[in-house]
Amino acid sequence: MAEIRSTALGRRAAGVVRVIAPGLVLSVVVAVIAVHAAPPIARIVAIPPMVLALILGIVLSPVAARPAFKPGLGFCVKQLLRWAVALLGLRIALGDIAALGLATGIVVVASMVVTILAGFVFARLAGLTAAYGALAGAATAVCGASAALATATVLPAYRGKDADVVFVVIAANALATIGMVLYPVLAVALGFGPHPTGILLGGTIHDVAQVVGAGYAVSDQVGNTAVVVKLFRVFLLLPVVLSIGWWFARGGATTHARVPVPVFAFVFLALCIVNSILPATPLAPLYAGVRYWLVEASTDGLLIAISALGLGTSVASITSLGWRHLATVGGITVVNLAFVAAALVATG
Repeated sequence: MAEIRSTALGRRAAGVVRVIAPGLVLSVVVAVIAVHAAPPIARIVAIPPMVLALILGIVLSPVAARPAFKPGLGFCVKQLLRWAVALLGLRIALGDIAALGLATGIVVVASMVVTILAGFVFARLAGLTAAYGALAGAATAVCGASAALATATVLPAYRGKDADVVFVVIAANALATIGMVLYPVLAVALGFGPHPTGILLGGTIHDVAQVVGAGYAVSDQVGNTAVVVKLFRVFLLLPVVLSIGWWFARGGATTHARVPVPVFAFVFLALCIVNSILPATPLAPLYAGVRYWLVEASTDGLLIAISALGLGTSVASITSLGWRHLATVGGITVVNLAFVAAALVATG
């Protein structure tokens, strides 16, 4: 009986693999091309592999429109994405966050709350859905593309959702790149020293890559502070996702939303704790090797998931989004920057 059951499970698993394989393989191919094409393209214009993978996916979306690709693309955008986000927890240590100090932590948390609320306000003023406001607010408040993708997993399904996610990812990256150039200049104009400059850059620039670029372009001290502040924002991805998921599942107009059980978010928190404990134990050398490969797996998983997202999104759906979508993301970005800068000026 056990042998028969094992054989049936094996056949079922093989059937699932056959169904998702076409879309999964296509997504992997797009991700690999993006990784290898990004360095030479960066000599002309700085485009991170994640954004390049998204753009390539959109270009190839007519190919991926065939029914055979749909199950695999869905697997990448849902299951694979969740676990890739969960593994982000291995990049964060609680001790680094605690070293920021209470005052800095309060400024960062307050700015994130204000930024997410601004997302809902600007979306409403622009006549857009609250879900778009949540996507744009979370991407601006937390960590750009990764936060938008994670937030999308707890939002109810609605028409144009994939196009909204793609637009937020592209817009957040573009604004982060602009911030990488302009925000250090703003810090000088405001008379900030190394520590407040690091807080400004880490607390306002959307994506980790641009935070690193902006911070270390000023100095090592500014870069170190900026990265820790940014990682603190990434750590808060868990409560942000849980709060947004609860908000949309609480009833009222979004009765089709189910109460999310984001297992990946709790794994994220558990891995943050693991990453704070194991480096100080005799298992540190073994853990370092395992952590390296899991962090790489997280990066690869995010690349594959965002490739699948692009492959499943038509160019027409993106071009149909008007100025209101961009104005919403831009407005939220300005609110985030103004709040953090004002708080730093006020606290001297």
